[in-house]
This record gives sequence, structure tokens and C-alpha cells, in this order.
Amino acid sequence: MLSGIMRISTITNWAYGATVCFTLASGAAFLLASQATTRERVAISTELTYDRVVDSLNLAADRLSGAMQRFAATQDESHAAAYARELRETRTREDALEKLERLGMGPSERTLLKEADTAGRALLAFDEQVLAAGRKGDWATARAIVFGAPYHEALAGLDRPLAQFKMLVDERTHAEVVAAETQSNRLQLIAKIMLAATAALFLGVLYFVISRRITRPLIQMSGVVSRLAEQDYAADLPDHRHSDEIGDMTLAIRQFRQNGMEREQFEAERQRDQTAKDNLSRMLHRMQGCETPGELGEVVACFAPQIFPQLAGSLFVHDETRGLLIAASDWQAPAGTGSSFAPSECWGLRRGHAHVSSGSGLDVACQHYLRSGSAESICVPLMAQGDIVGLLYLEEQSDDPERDRAAPRLYLDLMAENIGLALANIRLRLTLRALAIRDPLTGLYNRRHLDATLHREEERARLSGSALACVMMDVDHFKRFNDRFGHDAGDAVLKHVAQIVTRHCPQSALAYRYGGEEFTLLLPGANAAQAVTLAEEIRIAVREVTLAHRGRTLDPISASFGVAAFPALEATASLLQAADAALLNAKQDGRDRVVNAAGAAKKTAA
Repeated sequence: MLSGIMRISTITNWAYGATVCFTLASGAAFLLASQATTRERVAISTELTYDRVVDSLNLAADRLSGAMQRFAATQDESHAAAYARELRETRTREDALEKLERLGMGPSERTLLKEADTAGRALLAFDEQVLAAGRKGDWATARAIVFGAPYHEALAGLDRPLAQFKMLVDERTHAEVVAAETQSNRLQLIAKIMLAATAALFLGVLYFVISRRITRPLIQMSGVVSRLAEQDYAADLPDHRHSDEIGDMTLAIRQFRQNGMEREQFEAERQRDQTAKDNLSRMLHRMQGCETPGELGEVVACFAPQIFPQLAGSLFVHDETRGLLIAASDWQAPAGTGSSFAPSECWGLRRGHAHVSSGSGLDVACQHYLRSGSAESICVPLMAQGDIVGLLYLEEQSDDPERDRAAPRLYLDLMAENIGLALANIRLRLTLRALAIRDPLTGLYNRRHLDATLHREEERARLSGSALACVMMDVDHFKRFNDRFGHDAGDAVLKHVAQIVTRHCPQSALAYRYGGEEFTLLLPGANAAQAVTLAEEIRIAVREVTLAHRGRTLDPISASFGVAAFPALEATASLLQAADAALLNAKQDGRDRVVNAAGAAKKTAA
């Protein structure tokens, strides 16, 4: 009996010794895994730091070159001042990069930084030449430098080494992360095996002699370790506060769990950051191809929910003729504002800075803000060269007090700046296009637009076999108005006739001022009879008008019309020539009438 007791005691002692060894070994494995995870986290943090500095340098280079191009293009000193401010900030970023360079880089990475520094100095030298030329008033030289191939080659020479440097840092960091992660996983497996062996020892041999103070925590931690090995960091650790091996192991597992959660958070933040960068870059490229505010609104509505998934919003465009901000697009059903409002109703537009509105009473809310409760909205003015071109409105979709208020607004300013520039460019292109194809007196299309359109419409009609009509119109005795009442009266007659033409033309018709007192109408899809009917309606409307200018009643107005149509005139080389010939016949027949080039004339007595 004593022998049996001694043998059991010996086994118990051996089991206790084995348990202590397994526990210490597993604790050491967890501590080593924690250290490996810490190295992995440090590598990821270093990579993010390098990426932010390189991205800020790329962004600064784009802003510097953009400011210098705008300075040369617009001859506006404010862009030179903006360039100087950005240059000072760039110096600060370069100092930060020099500090990072001393942390430990390879020869290749240092070489790339030197190449980037050389390219940056070359760009600065070009910029100094542009500034000097601008100060001397030699704007042609300034534009030749800043828009020339050497300048763009220097800019590309800065982007390439920075991109290669970032790639090398990413590769080196990735290798460190993979090594640390492999070591951490190996140590986790070792620790798991050790803990499993400890649990088996307790369950099979020493259950009746080992204290519940040890057995229960080990069983609990075994499940926790398994979940942690599968990267399930939501596992709850037992609350073991004793100063023994189990307590040390609990602390190690707790530290490992904390490190794993931080690593997972870093990875998620990095992924969100990269996704936001990619979506923003795609949106900027799409905006460059937009030709109308509506197209720009569609692009913003497509990408804004991807960049700010928890925010609804609208893009408002400033309508100068109506003096209102009009919604060009919206996404995720914003409920905090209407589809239009006056600029004076927005504190963001008044102040020229982003403004946050809410029903909490912590700050004054915009007058166009319609929601109540603690849900916030932000109004970001869209500016271009000091002028308001629109507004970016974003709002939280929930007013739950438990919500996360840390909205991802890292790229909001950059997004708003580029949308504002895109809107300004679209407005400029539309204005220039209108100046190129519109007659400034009547608002109708001009002769240049007619020359560009006529041949295309004729070819389309011949190829498709569809109808196409042309109407030539001439105000009768127009010189009489200029001679008797002055050229201002003649201009008033032309404007009023143009208004009548516009009012009577169908939506598909194109109206032109051909020259002097002559007007031209192109009617796609209309045959000769329909064109004659329209011309007759316009003729009667012109005839019935009585105009007064400067207190004097002008003479009655009348007009003559010539009509030609395809395919009724298949042998005619040009509809315009045929309509002009018909107009000449209308004048010879006594004016104030409509003549069809095909031979059907419609005459009405005065």
C-alpha cells in the first residue's frame, strides 16, 4: 500500500514537474510570438510612415507644378504666392524624409532618394525660371517652360524614383512582415501543442491531485489559444490573477491577443486607406473627361459612397443666372437638405471654409439644414480662383449616440479641391464653346457652327434616307431700319426676330444667324411641306409684330423665306444653296412670302 502511495506520489511529482515545464515553455513561446508580432507591427507602421511621406511629396510636387502652370497661364500673382506657401511646406516634408533616411535604408533606397532630390532640384530650377520670366512680363517664355517637354520630363523624373523607393520599402517591409508572421505562427503552433499536452496530462493522469485552480484555467485557455491560433481575437481570456505559471501564461496570451488585435486594426486601416486612395485616383481621372456638370455629378455620385461609405451627400453646382445652388447629383438618399438653396443659406459658403451643422446646438446650423437630432452634416465650399462654383454636402446617415463619430475625412479637402477645379474647367469650356458657336447679338448659332453642321447633317440624311429641310430667311428692307431709326433699332429688330424663330422652332431644329439680317434653319426629320408650314408660321408671327424703339414706333416688319428639303432635291449639291436660291425668288416675287425650291410656292399678300 505504501509502495503504491509512493509510486503515485512520484508520478504526481513527475506530472507536476512536467506541467511546470510545459507551462513555462508555452509561456516562453507566447512571449516570443508576442515579440514577433511587435516586430511585424513596427514594420507595418514604418511602411505607413514612409508611404505617407512619399505620398505627401508626390502631392506637393503636383500642387507646385499646378500652381506654377496656373501662374504662367493666368498671370495671377496669387498662384505665385500659393506656390511659395506650398514650397515652404515641401521643405518641411523633405526634412521629415531626411530624418526617415537616417533610420536605416538600403543603398538602393538611398540612391533613389538622391535621384528624387536631383529631380526635385531640377523642377525648382525650372520654377525659378518661370517666376523670373513672369516677373519680367515674358509670359510666353514662362508658358513655354512650364508646359514644355523638359518640365514634364523633370516631373516624371521625380515620380519614378519616388515610386521605385516606395516599391522597395514595400518589398522590404513585406519580407519583414512575412518573416515575423511565420515565426509568430510557428511559435503559436508550438505553444498550442504544449498546452494541449499539458491539458491531456491533467485530464489523464493528474486530475485527482491537481488543484482546480490550475485545471479549470488551463482548459479555458486551451480553447482561447485555439481560437487565437485561428486569428479569432474576440476570444475572452479567464480572469486569473494568481502569481504562478498560469498567471504568467495568461498575461502572455493577453498580450498576444492585444498585439494581434492591433495588427488586425493596422491592416484594416491600411486596406481602407489604400482603397480610398484608389477610388479617389479613379474619380479624379474620370472627372478629367467630364464635359458637363451633369456628367461630373454622375462621377462624384459613383465614387463618393466608396470613399465615404457611411456618409450620404449631394453635389451642388452654382447657377449664376438664378443665383442658386442646384443639386447636380446625390447618393445614399441624403435627407438633410433640399435640391436647391441660395448661397446665403450656407455658413460654409459665407465663411469660405468647411462648416459642420447638427441639431445638437453646439454650433450654428446652416439655414438649408433640415434635420433634427445629433446627426451631423458638413458643407465644403467648392472654390476656383476665389469664386464659388459649387458645394459638396455630406451627412451622417444615423443620429445614434453610440455611433462612431470619427468619420474618414482624410481625403475630403483634396476631393473638394479637385471637384471645384473640374467644375471651373467645365464652366470655362462651356463658356468658350458658346463664344465660338453663338452669335453674341441674337444668341443663335453662328455661321461657323452652320458650316460645321450642315455637311454632317446632309451626309446623315443621304446615308439613312431620312428627311432634312433647310430654311433661309431674310428680313425685308432691313437697311431702312438702320437708316431711319439707327443701328440700335436694327439690332432690336434682329433680336426680336431671333426670339420669334426660337419660339416657333421644334426642339430638334437648329437656328442660325447666317449673316447680317439673314437667318438659317436646319430641320432634321422634316420634309418640304413641314418646313414650308413652319416658315409660314414664322412669317405671320414676324408680320404681326409692332416694335417701338426709344419712344418711336418702328415700321412694320416682314421677312422672306426660301425652303429646300432632302430627298425632294436629290440632284441639288447643297440644301443651303437651294434654299438661298428659293429665298432670292421670294424677294424677286415681292418679298414677305415663302418659296419652295422644288417649285411649290406659298404666297400671302401683305
